[in-house]
Amino acid sequence: MNFKGFHTVSVRDFCREDIEHILDLADGMVPIARGEKSSNLMKGKLMATLFFEPSTRTRLSFESAMLRMGGNVLGFADPSGTSAKKGETLADTIRMASAYSDVIVLRHPQEGAARLASKFSDVPIINGGDGAGQHPTQTLLDLLTIRKETGKIDGRKITLVGDLKYGRTVHSLTYALAMFDVELTFVAPPTLQMPSEVMELAKQMGAKTRKANTIEEAVEDADVIYVTRIQKERFPDPAEYQKVADIYQITPELLERAKNTAIVMHPLPRVKEILPEVDNTRYAAYFKQAFYGVPTRMALLGLVTGVLE
Repeated sequence: MNFKGFHTVSVRDFCREDIEHILDLADGMVPIARGEKSSNLMKGKLMATLFFEPSTRTRLSFESAMLRMGGNVLGFADPSGTSAKKGETLADTIRMASAYSDVIVLRHPQEGAARLASKFSDVPIINGGDGAGQHPTQTLLDLLTIRKETGKIDGRKITLVGDLKYGRTVHSLTYALAMFDVELTFVAPPTLQMPSEVMELAKQMGAKTRKANTIEEAVEDADVIYVTRIQKERFPDPAEYQKVADIYQITPELLERAKNTAIVMHPLPRVKEILPEVDNTRYAAYFKQAFYGVPTRMALLGLVTGVLE
């Protein structure tokens, strides 16, 4: 693919070769992300971060990536201080921001917002999360984490736990993992199980999939245990949320069932689904995972702006 000018809306816009190219570049960016090497790759470039929904890791890692490469950042983290509060449309906001910047990172609560924005922008749009839809850069950093921390992606058994219905991260990740030779296990209460269309697509792509009712049976042969938060903000009915809140917990005792080489991942933020006692165990990979967002987003920013190939 020629990445220059490419709108990164969904991981489904990539093929396996595209993903592996991004991961290879990201791997080489790790020393820059750690501050061990300096870079001016993005000198003179401006990134606009338009965050209509709260974010910590996505926004800060994109900003860190841009600044570490010598570029600059403008934007907002609270739409209440923008003209959106006055009724400005997303299309007009995007038109304005694309006149001021070289690349736009957009997070929005409405599914499909990034795809819509791409129609009105003169510069590349990167989807930083759109409601319960897609979060492609999270998927890319998740894949980099699996590759770096377990040595490879092919051949891995991966268990996805928690809110698989509303979790945009696991939708994108399932599709991307289906491009590789993996086995996927989905652990969720019936009301939050992986949507049938996502599972069916993964099967059509050749992935081995199964559902599990209990977390205990799913961790024993897993190479990766990918945990998600039960997202209260995605539930239309608070009573339904209360029925499933805190239904699964990763504890040191549970991990005694796991392989010694298994890793626990989480897109964060966590609430009570991973106990703090897990943080200092050999299984915990979620803070490393958050760091890998920086080199991954460095690689993608460089590609879509044309400074990397």
